[in-house]
Amino acid sequence: MTVTHSHRPRGNDPQVFGRVAVLMGGSSSEREVSLDSGRNVLDALRARGVDAHPVDGIPALLDALVHGQFDRVFNILHGNKGGGEDGVLQGLLQGFEVPYTGSGVLGSALTMDKIRTKQVWLSAGLPTPRYRRLQAGADLRAAALALGLPVFVKPSSEGSSVGVARVETLDDIDAAIAVARGYGGEMLMEQMVIGDELTVGILGAQALPSIRIVPKGGWYDYNAKYIAEDTQYLCPGLDVAEEIAIGQLAVDAFLAAGCSGWGRVDVMRDRSSGKLLLLEVNTAPGMTSHSLVPKAARQLGISFEDLCWMILEQTL
Repeated sequence: MTVTHSHRPRGNDPQVFGRVAVLMGGSSSEREVSLDSGRNVLDALRARGVDAHPVDGIPALLDALVHGQFDRVFNILHGNKGGGEDGVLQGLLQGFEVPYTGSGVLGSALTMDKIRTKQVWLSAGLPTPRYRRLQAGADLRAAALALGLPVFVKPSSEGSSVGVARVETLDDIDAAIAVARGYGGEMLMEQMVIGDELTVGILGAQALPSIRIVPKGGWYDYNAKYIAEDTQYLCPGLDVAEEIAIGQLAVDAFLAAGCSGWGRVDVMRDRSSGKLLLLEVNTAPGMTSHSLVPKAARQLGISFEDLCWMILEQTL
């Protein structure tokens, strides 16, 4: 994959951005990850001379906007229920006519709901693992038998592998039921794909090189994502022909879900068939030391500071 003009900053004058709020933290289950990401983004923008300031959560941002304190927002809030990925923040900022990074209302709201994202992809002819939609109190045992083991059970509207249970045998069902009860809302039961876990960063409408994730424990859970130091990240993750295919699939999935700006698309490659299957879209990916979009950008020679600048440039 070659570095095009769109993979380079367009300008170098930090004054064009005005006063920038770096929105982080919030009250979702991903608060700590968001604070870590936000501090990194803040440092990167300030290093480039941007007049950037931290803002913790939507209520604090709302107060600042009422008083006209910011010209644009770099959104690095993760998750829903107090996070910045479910469309609520995006609608608020559009109401205030304040530019912001990332997807708009539609893409943000849709992709925070894994089940409805799958429905859109299937309607567009895009591949995704088989699944069942589980209402609160649903019979997980019957659903698992109908779908076929092994499966994952996860909340439809959480990220960062929060609340995910693996069901490889019927003995695992009770643990999955306990997870489901803990979240109470709609759950997704998804057929487990045995194969390679990959992710593709999106910048503008172009794919960054894929990353193949090889966790030591065999599963890319919250610990492997944010804590463990022994997870391997292979970039690019595939050979040239497959790299082109996964990049196109990721862009198609991103656009089909109404997304824009930047983000990340998670994909599985089935080991037996080689088929690529879409898992989900993240519209405000992590920007921590373990995060994947910065790793992919570095493969193209894009520094972390350049990446943050280029994302912010999309608001101009």
